[in-house]
Amino acid sequence: MTYCVGIKLNAGLVFLSDSRTNAGLDQISTFRKMMVYERPGDRFMVLLSAGNLSISQSVREILQVEKVDNGTGVPLTIWNATSLFDAVRVLGSAVRRVYDQDGPSLKASGIEFNASFIFGGQIGNEAMRLFLVYSAGNFIEATRETCYFQIGESKYGKPVLDRMITPLTPLDEAAKCALVSMDSTLKSNLTVGLPLDLVVYDAHALHSNQIVCIDEQNPYFQMIRTTWGQRLRQVFESIEDPQWKGGEANAPLVVASPRYESMKKITHPGEKII
Repeated sequence: MTYCVGIKLNAGLVFLSDSRTNAGLDQISTFRKMMVYERPGDRFMVLLSAGNLSISQSVREILQVEKVDNGTGVPLTIWNATSLFDAVRVLGSAVRRVYDQDGPSLKASGIEFNASFIFGGQIGNEAMRLFLVYSAGNFIEATRETCYFQIGESKYGKPVLDRMITPLTPLDEAAKCALVSMDSTLKSNLTVGLPLDLVVYDAHALHSNQIVCIDEQNPYFQMIRTTWGQRLRQVFESIEDPQWKGGEANAPLVVASPRYESMKKITHPGEKII
């Protein structure tokens, strides 16, 4: 019951999350899915979570103190990691620790160990990085070909991201696209809900003040919701209708396929089409 998206661009990073964890008829629960870890001038990291709330909350709590043997005598933490790859290793270790302590009890109660995370940011002079972390603590990294990750109810907001987002997309345009993606999800799925948390990070800044909580009264998001719906309707209506009776059309629908035959009708019980 959530939707989160993280986008990595040449210009920086965009993170957006909703805050709904329950959407029953008489109860709607709200918990934030985003955590920001910042030491200005040294590191900036953002964690988004989806899945079982008790698992994700435990992982977030443990992550701040989790230590991983680095073979150097000094345990690795998210605060002394010299690369985001090492920091996400710490996150994976935190996920596995929660699994070790809670997994058997959850399984005995018939509950799946279900949690996923988006983790991204920048440490020192290293390039920005963005990771998708699975329930087992393993992870993959965003690339130029796949420069965004989604977790939770991703299907409704994916089309606009696929059409619009490339590594060259400007930060403000990417933030707008993420909000349109979220609006599409809110429109189609009641398990995703306001308020939203939005963070925009400029490359190499190692801090961000572009952080906002968006509720139903936010004028920019109200404008997004109204304008996007109106413009979609206008574009839809500007597309010509299919012509079935041979009328003039710029793009005819009823044309013979060079490869496939038209569908055949079955007209009596003994007829076969194969």
